[in-house]
Amino acid sequence: MNWIKKGLIYKPDGKFGWNQTHAHVLCADTSFEDKLRIHYSTRDEKGRCIASFLDLNPNNLSEVLYVHDQPTLALGKAGTFDDCGIMPTWFLNHPNGEKWLYYIGWTVRNTIPYHNSIGIAKSTDGLNFTKMFEGPVIHTIATEPLFNGSCCVLFDKGLFKVWYLNCTDWYNAPDGKIEPCYHLKYAESVDGINWVRQGKIAIDYKDEVEGGISRPTVLIEDGIYKMWYSYRAIDDYRTNTERSYRIGYAESQDGIDWIRLDEQVGIDISESGWDAQMIEYPLVINHQGEKIMFYNGNGFGASGFGYAVSK
Repeated sequence: MNWIKKGLIYKPDGKFGWNQTHAHVLCADTSFEDKLRIHYSTRDEKGRCIASFLDLNPNNLSEVLYVHDQPTLALGKAGTFDDCGIMPTWFLNHPNGEKWLYYIGWTVRNTIPYHNSIGIAKSTDGLNFTKMFEGPVIHTIATEPLFNGSCCVLFDKGLFKVWYLNCTDWYNAPDGKIEPCYHLKYAESVDGINWVRQGKIAIDYKDEVEGGISRPTVLIEDGIYKMWYSYRAIDDYRTNTERSYRIGYAESQDGIDWIRLDEQVGIDISESGWDAQMIEYPLVINHQGEKIMFYNGNGFGASGFGYAVSK
């Protein structure tokens, strides 16, 4: 597999107080004929994640047709799981005709830098979204006591299936930082809300150096489940290009047991420019007969997002 990079698409210009920096962790509504709607997370003047969207020309994905001028969802009330940030993580055209936006809620704690859970908002027009619940639908449980983050949700063979980030530990790094360690797990649901979580690991750490596996995106082609994700070292990954995020790839016959094939992913950092330090948070879709990968680059999306086309 080889990817041809097509360049940067969008980076916030700081026009709005809620949209100062970053455009990361994308998900796409592909149901429109005249546009491709990309939901993304930006950061406001306080550094909080805020959800919004923009529209791309479906015939020229480098062209931004429209940038929404307000957040999609408001932060939660004090004490709720999303009172410090909201980050879209997966868009699902529900079988019932509604549009569901799974999103990561951010809050802070005293002993660790942050805590994440996953909530759902829904829409009938793809423009106006309402939170379905004040609380999360994927959160800490007795067997998963730490946080949960980015996910991919598909409706497949009569079931909702989710591949999701699950934090396994907080690591005290030599530089004094406390770093989250997370890999990817799998769960199922009959309604997309209540999940049967049995601790099944989908993508695990490959060695003791690796410390973060995130942002799964899954396609099913010819009966094969194909997953792209990002992975990084356990520490010193923010500025060290040898340990920063890269995009990985895996395959499965059933969506449950996976074989990592990172060497086949066919995309890496560039020699210079907006994605020369790291690449992460892939979103892969089939579009007009081509496989498209949207992804982030330097600074975890501070440099914006771009795309590549599978050769």
